[in-house]
This record gives sequence, structure tokens and C-alpha cells, in this order.
Amino acid sequence: MRTNPERRQALIDAAIEVLAKEGARGLTFRAVDKEAGVPAGTASNYFTNRDDLLTQAGSRFYERLQPSEATMTKLAEGPRTRANITELMMEVVGRIEAFRTGYLAILELRLEATRRPELRAILTERVRADIEFNVRNHLDSGMPGDEKSVLLLYLALNWLIVDRLTLPDIFTDEQSRELIAAAVERIVGDQD
Repeated sequence: MRTNPERRQALIDAAIEVLAKEGARGLTFRAVDKEAGVPAGTASNYFTNRDDLLTQAGSRFYERLQPSEATMTKLAEGPRTRANITELMMEVVGRIEAFRTGYLAILELRLEATRRPELRAILTERVRADIEFNVRNHLDSGMPGDEKSVLLLYLALNWLIVDRLTLPDIFTDEQSRELIAAAVERIVGDQD
């Protein structure tokens, strides 16, 4: 196996693009090589098999979606208000929408995980860790709301994101902002 980290990352990023464009069935080493603009056979030198590539693409999605330092500072040091939570939720949705192909790829990986127990186990562990991270940060920050608030926002916003990325004409930008604000208001309540 090759160990050039920059090349490996470029191949994984290319795999994300292939997943978003062609779906899991279209994810082949040849398709990844073509998307990455590297010689045929390159991906097979970096990944033991297709499952390895699928798994690493899932991990890479979460790496690329990490919140910025400014967002984490706003969570830790910003006002402890429902309005701040609304701003943070809008930032999350915006960050995910900006990485559209990544989110579409993770949807493909989730579907593929229904057929691949190893991939399902890895994605379950990763998503669970992400949820626990969000709950812990929310509670530690002293923001209004509790663990259930974070979980309900996670569920509500994920489906809004699916609609925004797969059927973008359902909700306008303004409607999306209004829905995010309403979700925070109803889920968090009057705990300012």
C-alpha cells in the first residue's frame, strides 16, 4: 500500500465526488482515478478494496465538516440565548449545504450501509460520536435546552438539509431560515 498522505486524501475526496455523482454502485477504483486525474490503477495502490474506500470516504466527510474555530468560540463564549442557537443552527445548515457533494455522498454511504454490516458499524460509531460531541458541547456551553433539544434539532435539521440538497425548490432560503428559527423556538422553548 502506498502512503503518500496528500495523494490518499485527494483520492478519498475524489471518491466523495464519485459517490455524489454516480452513487455507491458507480464507485470503482477506475472512476476514482478518473475523478482525481491520476493514472489508472492509482487508487488500487492506496486502498485494499472497495469497502476500505467506502469507509474512508465516510470518515473524510466528517473531517471536512468540522466546525470552524469561530463557530466553536461562538458556542463557548457567545450569549446563552435561543437566538444564538438559531444562528449556530443556520451556520451548520449553511456549512453542510456548502459541501453538497459530501452530504450526498454520505447519504449514499448510509444506503450502502444497509447492505454492508461493517460499513454500518463504522458509520454508526462515527455518527453516534458526532451526536455525543454536539450534545456535550451544547450542555457544557450552558446554552438553553437539554440533550433532547439537541437530538430533536439534529433530526429536524437533517431532513431539512436532505430536502435542500436533493429537492432544492421545495423551500426557499427565506423559508429555510424561518423553519430553522421555528424549530429552535419550539424545541428549546422559553429557556433564555
